[in-house]
Amino acid sequence: MDWNKLISARRYQPGSAPSLFRSHDRSQFQRDYDRLIFSSPFRRLQNKTQVFPLPGNIFVHNRLTHSLEVASVGRSLGIKIAQFVKQRETLENPEILEEIGTIVSTACLAHDLGNPPFGHSGEEAISYFFIDGEGQYLKKLLTDEEWADISHFEGNANAFRLLTHNFNGRRPGGYTMTYTTLASIVKYPFESKAAVKGHKYGFFQSEKEIYREIAEELGLVQLHEKPLQFVRHPLVYLVEAADDICYQIMDIEDSHKLKILSYDETTKVLLNFYDKEEDKEDLKTIAKTFKIVTDKNECIAFLRAGIINKLINACTDVFCKNYEAIMSGTFKGSLIQHLSGTDKIAYDACTDLAYSRIYHTNIVTQIQIAGFKILATILKEYIDAVLKPGTYYARNILSIMPEQYKVHQDDSIYTKIQTVTDYVSGMT
Repeated sequence: MDWNKLISARRYQPGSAPSLFRSHDRSQFQRDYDRLIFSSPFRRLQNKTQVFPLPGNIFVHNRLTHSLEVASVGRSLGIKIAQFVKQRETLENPEILEEIGTIVSTACLAHDLGNPPFGHSGEEAISYFFIDGEGQYLKKLLTDEEWADISHFEGNANAFRLLTHNFNGRRPGGYTMTYTTLASIVKYPFESKAAVKGHKYGFFQSEKEIYREIAEELGLVQLHEKPLQFVRHPLVYLVEAADDICYQIMDIEDSHKLKILSYDETTKVLLNFYDKEEDKEDLKTIAKTFKIVTDKNECIAFLRAGIINKLINACTDVFCKNYEAIMSGTFKGSLIQHLSGTDKIAYDACTDLAYSRIYHTNIVTQIQIAGFKILATILKEYIDAVLKPGTYYARNILSIMPEQYKVHQDDSIYTKIQTVTDYVSGMT
């Protein structure tokens, strides 16, 4: 793949002319960032849980604060990789490499836009409704490809749809983002039929041709036609790494604030990131700081900041060492999976702790159970109404549906069901 094509300021806006690189004082990629910050789907993330239900007087992360932090880490990764690429490649417009930090940061802002309420269990709840719940009967009304989308709801694919779909009353092209920003969001660049059972995918049938157009414009390597599958845009690895770095470390910090983990347990697992020999100076600085700072939450925050910096550098090294494989589309796994030494041991320990002590606590499980019942009920009521809109009850149900989600009589069953899931997944 070629950076001269991979970074494109062209916008997904059917019928429009290609965008110039700059518009007034902002580049097109900076406009993408600003457009997302001011969007309603981004604002709604403030009332969507990250892991823990919002507890009120104790601050823990929600999807909005998580996305902002991921964007900050992503920008740092992007700036580092831009410096590396500048030394390796000859570009027609080398100044465009300076935009990589902004592009990655913008994609990080958008990475959770498509997630439904109740965290990842919300995705499971929507899928369960169709596979094992009251929506099973719909399978015979859909094609195999449509059923694969509907029965395996995917927040990643939904984010791509949110940004590109022409909802009622909105302009063509959705948020009309640049091709490069859109490609950087798609972690799994293939349709649902290409996903191994239980795994993720990147776009629904409704956006399949949109992604194909973007991928071909940017010169992404196509792997298969049926089912459609491309290799990732190289910047996707940075977006994914930023997310991996943040959620794992921040979940540990939140767990300390909620007293799920003790101070001693938390400091022990975080200090594992520092090698006693290689990181001697850092450990001296930490010890000195801990003598001055008496607030335990601040001590944890200080540790967390240093670890994020270490992981940014480690993931940058992995990208650079595997640059040829990434550019040819043969690199396997994520950057974080290729960590080595102390970083890998410590990160894996955090992962094990999160699954054994954090993700299955009562306060998390209770909200997940509630989510299954709530989402199943709402899906049934609205799908029944859009498929049989003539009854008095259905007319009342549909009258309170926002205008952008209104269905038309001649819409396909797939489109009607998808419109309901658009509505439900956008809820908080």
